[in-house]
Amino acid sequence: MTLRFAPLAAPLLLALTATAYGAAPKAPARPAPLPDVVRVAMVTEQGTITLDLDAKNAPVTTRNFVRYVDQRRFDGIVFYRVMRLKWGEQPNGLIQAGTRGNPQKNLPPIAHEPTNVTGVLHKAGAISMARHAPGTAAGDFSILLSDMPGLDADPNATTDDGKAGFAAFGHVVEGMDVVRKIYDVPLSTTLGEGVMKGQMIEKPVRVLTVRRVAIPAAPAPATSPTTN
Repeated sequence: MTLRFAPLAAPLLLALTATAYGAAPKAPARPAPLPDVVRVAMVTEQGTITLDLDAKNAPVTTRNFVRYVDQRRFDGIVFYRVMRLKWGEQPNGLIQAGTRGNPQKNLPPIAHEPTNVTGVLHKAGAISMARHAPGTAAGDFSILLSDMPGLDADPNATTDDGKAGFAAFGHVVEGMDVVRKIYDVPLSTTLGEGVMKGQMIEKPVRVLTVRRVAIPAAPAPATSPTTN
C-alpha cells in the first residue's frame, strides 16, 4: 500500500505548501481549439493513408484521436483485423487498428457521438471508432471499404447498441489503394474469438507514424485576361 500511494505524496505536499504560502494552484491548461477539419497522415508498412477528421461535427471523437496523434501513441500500433463481408459490391467490409487496450498507450474512454447527431455517416472511406458498449471507445478505430449504414445510429432499433451505432468522425482523402492493400492481406484461420475468428491478420500491418499535416491552400481562381 505504501509503494502504491507513495507517488501521490510529493505532488500533494507541494500543493499544500503552495497554498500555505499564498500561491494559488495552477489550473490545468485548456487544449488549443482545433480547426473545423484536421488532416493527418498515417504512414503504414503498406503506404500512407491521409484522413480528414471532422472536428466541427464530431468534436469529442476528433479531439480524442488528435490527442493520440500529438502524443505519438499511434506510432507502432498495427492493423490487426479485416472484416470481409461476402455480399454486396466488393470490396465490402473494413480494416481495424489501434492500441488494443495497451495501458502504456491508452487514454481514458470518451463519450459516444452518434451519427444521427454528428451527421458523419459510415460511407466508403470513413474512419470510425471501435468500441464495446457506447462510451467505451478509446484508441481503436476502423476504416471502411464500403458504405455500411448498419453502423450508423438507428433511433428505431430494438437494442440500445443499435440505437447508438458507432461514431464515424472523418474520411480518407488519399490512400484508399493502401486501405485496399491492407484489406487484401492474408488472414489467420485460427486467431480471434467469436465473430472475430478468421478476421485477424496473419502478419499485422505496422503503423509507423501518424502526424498532423497541413491542408494545401485552394488554388486562386483564374482571372480573365483584360482587353483594351
